[in-house]
Amino acid sequence: MTAKPLIDDCFLHDKDRLRHHEALAILKDRLTPVAGTERIALEKAHRRVLAEDIAAPRDVPLADNSAVDGYAFRFKDHEPAGGFFRLEQRIAAGHPSTRELAPWAAARIFTGAVMPPGADTVAMQEDCERHDQDGQHFVIVPAGLKHGANMRKAGEDVKKGTVLLSPGRRLRPQDLAAIASTGQDHVTVYKRLKIALVSTGDEIRRPGSPLQAGEVYDSNHYLLRALCEAANVEVEDLGVLHDTPERVEAALRDAAARSDVVLTTGGASRGEEDHILTSLDQLGQRHMWQLAIKPGRPMMFGQIGTCVFLGLPGNPVAAMVCFLLYARPVISVLSGGPFLEPQRFQVPADFEVPKKKPDRREFFRGILAQDADGTTIARKFDRDGSGLITGLREADGLIEIPEETTSIARGQPVTFLPFSGLGLT
Repeated sequence: MTAKPLIDDCFLHDKDRLRHHEALAILKDRLTPVAGTERIALEKAHRRVLAEDIAAPRDVPLADNSAVDGYAFRFKDHEPAGGFFRLEQRIAAGHPSTRELAPWAAARIFTGAVMPPGADTVAMQEDCERHDQDGQHFVIVPAGLKHGANMRKAGEDVKKGTVLLSPGRRLRPQDLAAIASTGQDHVTVYKRLKIALVSTGDEIRRPGSPLQAGEVYDSNHYLLRALCEAANVEVEDLGVLHDTPERVEAALRDAAARSDVVLTTGGASRGEEDHILTSLDQLGQRHMWQLAIKPGRPMMFGQIGTCVFLGLPGNPVAAMVCFLLYARPVISVLSGGPFLEPQRFQVPADFEVPKKKPDRREFFRGILAQDADGTTIARKFDRDGSGLITGLREADGLIEIPEETTSIARGQPVTFLPFSGLGLT
C-alpha cells in the first residue's frame, strides 16, 4: 500500500490517525533483511535465524531398526510356526547383522538395532516367553501382532533429499535435533542485529542512584533490553539522554552510524521537551507516527541513513505493547525471519465495557481464568493506566478490541493474544 502523508498534528481525532492494520502494512512494505550471514557450529545455533535450506543427504533413519527390546522375526512365519521360533541371532544397537534369518527363526534384538535381513516384525520382550530344549534356545511369540509392528522403517522420519528447514526459521531445540539427525554439524545463519537502546528524559534515573523530587527510575530500559534479548540480538545501552536538542540529535546520529536499529523510549510526542521526533525529522525520514491505538499512540517508525529507527512511547505499558505489536516483527524481518504475527484465539469476556471510543483499536491487559464450569475466560486488569507495570506483571496477554467495537458485554467473545505467543515465556 501507499503510506498516508505523515501526521504532524497530535490533536487530530483517532479516525485521522493511522489504523493498526495500516501501520502493519507500512512496516511490511518498507522492510527487508539487513543482517549478513555466518557459518557457526550447530551447538551455538539455538534461536539463531537460519539462512540456508537444510536437506537430508540420506534417509533418516538410515536402515530399518527395532523400536523396542524384543524379538525380530518374519511375519509370514508366525502362523506356520505356531509362534514357536528358534533363536539364532543376538543383535545390539550399533552392531548390525548381515546374516539373513532362516525360516521359523527369530533374533534377540535391542532398541535401535538394525533389523536382520528378512525380518519385518518385532515382538516386545515382555510379551514373549523364552524356552530352552535339548540345548536349543527358543522364544514363543503370542498371536495378535500386526505386520511391521515395533519396527522403524528406513526413511520413516525423513526421506533422502527432503528439505527439513528453510531460510528464515528461528531455530528451536527440535530443529537442532532434526539438523543433527542429518549428520550436519554446522549451519549458515544470519548475524545478530545490533540494536542501540536509548532512554530519554531529564526525570529518568537508572536504578542504584538516589531519586530527587520529580524523578523516576528507568524501568523501560530493563523491559526493552529483555525483550530485545529474547529476540536474540546484540544490545548496546546508550544510557539516558537529557532533554536537549543538540544532545539527542548527536546521540542518534552516532548510534545510527554503528547500529542496525535505534530503539528509543520516550520523547515521541510533539511537546517542547520531546526532541526525538524533531531529531528524526532532521537526521532521516519518518515513515509512521501517530496511531489510532491505545496504549501506544505516538509510536514512530523511520530511518536514519540505512539504520532503522523505532521510537516507542515512554509509559511502560505502551512501550511493551508497541514493542510486541510492531518492533518485534520489525526486528524479525531485519534479522532474516518472517514478519511475526501474534497468536490469537477467542475467549469469553469476564468483564464489561459499556462504551468504547470508535475508530481506535485498544489493547487491554488480560488475565486468563476459569469459570465455575471450567470454561476459560478472559478478565481485564481493573486499571487502564499505561504507566502501571503491575498490569503487565499480572497479565497473561493482551485483549484486542477492534476499531468498530463500541461496547463489550460479559460473555461476549473477545480476541486474546497470549504473551507466550508473542515470544514471552
